Amino acid sequence: MWYVSTRGMAPQIDFEEALFSGYAPDGGLYMPEELPQLGRETLHEWSTLSYPSLVKELCSLFIGPELIPRDDLNDLIDRAFSRFRHREVVHLSRLRNGLNVLELWHGVTYAFKDLSLCCTAQFLQYFLEKRKRHITVVVGTSGDTGSAAIESVQGAKNVDIIVLLPKGHCTKIQELQMTTVLRENVHVFGVEGNSDELDEPIKTVFADVAFVKKHNLMSLNSINWSRVLVQIAHHFFAYFRCAPSLDMHPLPPVEVVVPTGAAGNLAAGCIAQKMGLPIHLVVAVNSNDIIHRTVQWGDFSLSKAVKPTLASAMDIQVPYNMERIFWLLSGSDSQVIRALMEQFERTKSVSLPKELHSKLSEAVTSQSVSDEAITQTMGRCWQENQYLLCPHSAVAVSCHYQQVDRQQPSPPRCCLAPASAAKFPEAVRAARLTLDTPAEILALEHKEARCTPMRKGDDWTRMLRDTIEDLSQQWQRRFLNLPA
Repeated sequence: MWYVSTRGMAPQIDFEEALFSGYAPDGGLYMPEELPQLGRETLHEWSTLSYPSLVKELCSLFIGPELIPRDDLNDLIDRAFSRFRHREVVHLSRLRNGLNVLELWHGVTYAFKDLSLCCTAQFLQYFLEKRKRHITVVVGTSGDTGSAAIESVQGAKNVDIIVLLPKGHCTKIQELQMTTVLRENVHVFGVEGNSDELDEPIKTVFADVAFVKKHNLMSLNSINWSRVLVQIAHHFFAYFRCAPSLDMHPLPPVEVVVPTGAAGNLAAGCIAQKMGLPIHLVVAVNSNDIIHRTVQWGDFSLSKAVKPTLASAMDIQVPYNMERIFWLLSGSDSQVIRALMEQFERTKSVSLPKELHSKLSEAVTSQSVSDEAITQTMGRCWQENQYLLCPHSAVAVSCHYQQVDRQQPSPPRCCLAPASAAKFPEAVRAARLTLDTPAEILALEHKEARCTPMRKGDDWTRMLRDTIEDLSQQWQRRFLNLPA
């Protein structure tokens, strides 16, 4: 299995190289050169598998046994999921009025990103130990990625992690989950800016190819292929749990509602579709609606500013995984994608070519959900089911309720729930509901916190580069047993 850049100007690489890469050297994102096609027989076989077993099957299709032998792969995935609170790892709640909620948040940080990051971290450590290497991971976060990335590598001897969080733009709990991990290999910066602004110094650093190579830098944002790979399993699991029967011809469709910001879960769903899974995708966004406008009108353009919403982890203006989706739907036409994305980077606005837009609107439908609709949905779900949604899950469930209220016949529907309501007490209060906060989240308030400020007017790129250089020197001293 080879991986190629969506922009077509970088050499093809294997899974190990894709795992350790952020953006490709030509600015594109890595994708498998070809997608395995799954027939009815394979889908039948997989339909009774547990979530961890599905992840193993999917990963074995994209990671050659010469890189990670199958027994090792199984062990790594078992280890990745060993700290999850639910025995199924992910759990489907079947609620009133045909509402199916797939809970992806039973990991350490109560968010879906634990699923892909725990696996990615195991793959990384496997190769690092084998190659006797050290890496520095750099992560920009709008809320949940940072804490899940920290948890997945904290204490690892071959990995340092630097996280940039947008000060005042995450919830208190999200911030504390990052700043209270006082491990030697964890370095957290609080940036006076939003999540798009803090991505700028990261992108600048990663554009310096020699610097990246010298210091073994990598990213764990969902530009990393490994994260998208694991997320493909959500869609298969949702399908198998919600499809009425796999004995029908053709196989029955299932609608999967994907709340998203950077479009990683959506890209995973499009890949699952292309592999032969009969799902219809509904993408649900908050008031930051670039994906919705792109699906509806082909208008891939930035708004004037990020709008702060109750679903704060989705307050993103640049959904970089849309590039993967465009590439997939264009029939891997890297020339078209390169022209499109370079124009977007220059002008912050692009109209999709007619054919690409029509392919996108065939594969995906979309909705944008206001804060008012989020709190109404949280309230209604509690009233009907005594079930508490986080604001991001409510963005998805709002789409379900709109369909139910129209009383139109539709296929079974599964709403992905990316986080636990326990992480978003402010949104729960806004919906006039009460929260029974888990003890480990309450305990965060009393822990010591550590966070370096990046203030407006500071040279953020310089601060980031200096930190990376210091960490490289420390590793060399440790590796060579030199005195500090």
